[in-house]
Amino acid sequence: MAVFEDCNIQFPHPEKPPAGKPEFHPGFHPSEVPEDSVWFAHDPAIFKDPDSGYYYAYCTHYVYYRSRDLINWENRGKVMESVPKEAEEWTHSKDMWAPDIIKVGKEYRLYCSNSSWGVQQSVIFLAVSDCAEGPFVPRGIVLKTDETMPVNGIDANLIVEEETGDIYMVYGSFWGGCHLLKLDKETGLAAEPGVGICLARRPKFMDTAVEGPYIRYNRETGYYYLFVSYGSLNSDYSIRVGRSRSLAGPYLDHNGREMTDLDDVENSIGFMPACGYHFEGDTAYMGPGHNSVLCDDDGRWYLVCHIREADFKRPQISTMHIYQMFFTEDGWPVLNPMRYAGERRQKIEKKDIVGQYDRIRLAPLMPQGVADSVSLKLKESGRMECCSIIGTWEVSGEDTITLSYGPIKETLIVCPAFDWEKMEPTLSLTGTDSKGICIWGRKVTVPKPPEKKA
Repeated sequence: MAVFEDCNIQFPHPEKPPAGKPEFHPGFHPSEVPEDSVWFAHDPAIFKDPDSGYYYAYCTHYVYYRSRDLINWENRGKVMESVPKEAEEWTHSKDMWAPDIIKVGKEYRLYCSNSSWGVQQSVIFLAVSDCAEGPFVPRGIVLKTDETMPVNGIDANLIVEEETGDIYMVYGSFWGGCHLLKLDKETGLAAEPGVGICLARRPKFMDTAVEGPYIRYNRETGYYYLFVSYGSLNSDYSIRVGRSRSLAGPYLDHNGREMTDLDDVENSIGFMPACGYHFEGDTAYMGPGHNSVLCDDDGRWYLVCHIREADFKRPQISTMHIYQMFFTEDGWPVLNPMRYAGERRQKIEKKDIVGQYDRIRLAPLMPQGVADSVSLKLKESGRMECCSIIGTWEVSGEDTITLSYGPIKETLIVCPAFDWEKMEPTLSLTGTDSKGICIWGRKVTVPKPPEKKA
């Protein structure tokens, strides 16, 4: 493990390791999955119940999970038993996908998708309850779509407009992209005809692959943030972000490009806080996406997504990851690359930062694939070494450092973390370089050379 001598850092110490990956191969589903396992969780929508204080994650295939701390989760079974008859008659499907929830007054409103793979014959329906755990009773159809329309009616997310208190639904998957539709505050159903306005879309040669939109407002920055997933959930998913002063957009990325711009031959539109990644010696992961976002009561932010172990040849099951999220000085969301374990930002001394790290640069690629780590050395003298790149580094704040090499600067947050792969505490790095590319790091132990035999 990374060594921290005479250290005042308060590291997180989870009580137990996460449940192991169940046996899986195509066509086989284990008869029993441990109650505390989040394997098979898909399209997780995070929600904190203001009444009970519990955190919930509502997922595809009717499943939902409950937690007291965002670390230890309990599978609570099905949040409902079936889709409404009207929805099934339209889609000829019995499955429920990608739910999202909002509490309006005393009423919990669960918005669910009903569809089949690769078609536009879809429905978003509303079910309501007086409890976060149901039972949820169908109220009505919010949106129906088919192949004659420019959209696919799945992947709903609810957002309250900061200025007016009006409620909107952002939704969409592939085809014509992600759209914003106003809802009736009293009924929760659509307040206007049509499909709404387009907020994000992708070129045809990229299979129009954008979905899972999620919007949250940050009162400190004054921006609405639109999170979407590019690519295929089975391989090259990545999370992209645009922001706007207005809920209706336009949403711009860190280079000022609109999320509706189809001229993207380099797959570079959209600020990218997460993509497939691999820290040396650890499990490689691909396809983080269909995320949701939570701003907790204490002002801390979290990003929740599904993800898979990297394998581009054989199907892999999804699991749920939760990352603490920070905002950079210029207002872009970045993630602690180590999954959430209860860590808190705090002052980090230079002596504890000095050392060797695995570093990942999350640069846009086409297709996105998996970003591998390389070695980064931060020396006591202020010298920085990253493979053949030589530069300098300095402490620039209580928990921030600045790396400089050539014309490039990286501003990184140093955060206590827990390495779930090795079950030990470490330090993580997260931030951006001067081109707006996200940088991740994890402090590691430098192996000692073998002693020479006499």
